[in-house]
Amino acid sequence: MKKFIRRLVLFFSIMFFSIFTIIIAGNYALPDSLTANSDRQINMLGLFTIDYDNETQVDFQSSQRVSAKENQVKLLGVIPVKNVDVTYETEKSVYVSGESFGIKLYTDGVMVVGTKDVDGENGYSNPAEKAGIKKGDIIVSINDIKVNDSYAIDDIFNGANSKNYKIKIKRDGNYKTFTLIPVYSKKDGRYKVGLWVRDSTAGIGTITFFNDENHSIAALGHPITDVDTNEIMPILNGEAVKANVTQIYKSTNGETGSICCDFTNDVIAKLTVNSISGVYGTYNCQIDKSKSYRVANIQDIEKGDAQIICTLDNNVPTFYNVKITKISYRNNGEKNMVVKVTDERLLEKTGGIVQGMSGSPIIQNGKLVGALTHVIVDEPTKGYAIFAQNMLNSSVSVE
Repeated sequence: MKKFIRRLVLFFSIMFFSIFTIIIAGNYALPDSLTANSDRQINMLGLFTIDYDNETQVDFQSSQRVSAKENQVKLLGVIPVKNVDVTYETEKSVYVSGESFGIKLYTDGVMVVGTKDVDGENGYSNPAEKAGIKKGDIIVSINDIKVNDSYAIDDIFNGANSKNYKIKIKRDGNYKTFTLIPVYSKKDGRYKVGLWVRDSTAGIGTITFFNDENHSIAALGHPITDVDTNEIMPILNGEAVKANVTQIYKSTNGETGSICCDFTNDVIAKLTVNSISGVYGTYNCQIDKSKSYRVANIQDIEKGDAQIICTLDNNVPTFYNVKITKISYRNNGEKNMVVKVTDERLLEKTGGIVQGMSGSPIIQNGKLVGALTHVIVDEPTKGYAIFAQNMLNSSVSVE
């Protein structure tokens, strides 16, 4: 009898420990907020459910988003795990693309990509660093004169002397003002400030979708960052132009391949937003409205088979088979999923995921679930992806 009791105690101890572990894991892994449509129960990861009454919350014939309501997540429909905010709105549709495009971007202000020492009369010194200016700062104005390109900075500092310059910069969303004093360079025979700056960039990517509700375009799924500072480049203005694929360099383990394109003069959109979830703007081109897909809520996405759309041959967007191998609800950036390329055609052409495929739409169960964002360099058949719902939320804010 005692032996039986000991076994029973051990059994219940293991069971309670397992339940407790699942609750802790679920509390961490599950999101703090969700979007729901017309279902009365949300199921997640096969273990967790959220029951709610939507009748008094939203008119599903309307596209109006309503305020979130707190609902309880339960393990196996019984054991409370955590509370999440559920926002009710009608299911949205977008026009999926998969076309390659060219990016031309000009910064709002001028980005500092480095500082350097000046060989002055009293030895080497770094006037920019001494003033407090750092790599990644955005120069907004000099002596109250707004600057938007490197030429403006050259004009201001051309013929500089030892007088003070008032430099207004933006750093981490805050504005600061510094005093910069140029140093006379014996080698160059003029005053110098020791600044390296950048005001524009260009590249290629893939258009994810067009949102016809506000004529917005969504692409890349990740921000455009400066190659030297790795900071997100603030947009003053930019353009998305049509591009023709000319060559493909395959990815190999440890080395990322790329798609090469020629830019055309056909402007697709004006770009106005460069954010953690991609680049956005307003389109001014004809779009294919036969490619309408509903945008999946994050709880609808499953591990398993899916397809991506990208442009490689004859500049025609094509479907290729992939598998979603991991889903992370807690990552709010561009790494919500891990995707593995399984299509032999794509592996033969690219070796997996290459630069230029960022933004490639991911389709699962007839819905748009996400977009490719990054290749895993040491295993290029795999890459990261962002939830399409996150990109849709960002596109709605485009004016």
